[in-house]
Amino acid sequence: MTFFTVFFQMLALLIMIGAGYLAAKTDMLDEHTNNQMSGMIVNVFNPLLVLASSANAVGQIPLDTMAVVGLIAAGMFVFFIIAGMLLSPFFEKDREQRKIYQLMFVFSNVGFIGIPVISSIFGAEYVVYVTEFMLVYTFVFYTYGIALMEGRFSPASLKSMINPGTIFGLAAMAVIVFEIQLPDFIITAVTYLGNVTSPVALMAVGFALANSDLKKVFGQPGLYIFSVVKLLILPLLMLPLLKLAANDETLLPVCMVMFGMPIGNMPLILGNQKGMDVTSCSAAIILTTVLCVFTVPVLIICAGW
Repeated sequence: MTFFTVFFQMLALLIMIGAGYLAAKTDMLDEHTNNQMSGMIVNVFNPLLVLASSANAVGQIPLDTMAVVGLIAAGMFVFFIIAGMLLSPFFEKDREQRKIYQLMFVFSNVGFIGIPVISSIFGAEYVVYVTEFMLVYTFVFYTYGIALMEGRFSPASLKSMINPGTIFGLAAMAVIVFEIQLPDFIITAVTYLGNVTSPVALMAVGFALANSDLKKVFGQPGLYIFSVVKLLILPLLMLPLLKLAANDETLLPVCMVMFGMPIGNMPLILGNQKGMDVTSCSAAIILTTVLCVFTVPVLIICAGW
């Protein structure tokens, strides 16, 4: 697949972000509605898309491939944790603020943005791979992420791992592993509901962009350097090891896309909870989300797809 083919598919996603931006600027979408939409995405549409992808991929994905994806996902987070510890001092001198950068290196938007990207480029059946990354993400967030911000690990934080995303993710894994054939009417229903994920999630990004200070988002040179490191350099550094682990011609670019996802909302949420200044984090989330339209095609081409 050529660079421009992938780029135009990513550009379609950018147009959806633009739709959310215009909806917010013309008062068709307010904060209350956006919060409700985001809640529906996280708790309903996204989990159902994950289940639908697994139901439609029964018998098509070998179990050994699923095991490889799980190991790759775990390896990705270990790599990003180490990279965050080593590189965050170059971007932030304050010790507390440095924790935010460490989180930004580790916790990418593998679900909210990853699912629309994977689904649009490779097909909905490959969303099941994203599920594995999301499950590992959840475990790492409620262990390493919470411990980093709190200064200690609390077993109580693991209770938060029980949520619709985790439950449906495990259900999707069970469907694949045990080759469970769901009734056609259930597959149809969850597929239609799951397909709502991509446009609504991207419109939510557009809403965030419309309500941001664009000078702070696009006017900080340091954030561009951080974005290049996060979206391009680190994923490309992992590519040689990925080639050793992944022998499937489609699995390789799918994992590269996961490596190159923009920053997720969790660092922002944790920072807010701790009463920290999250201005740069908010700007970095928006900037990396927009820039990934251009960086994802590069990663896919470098992966040889």
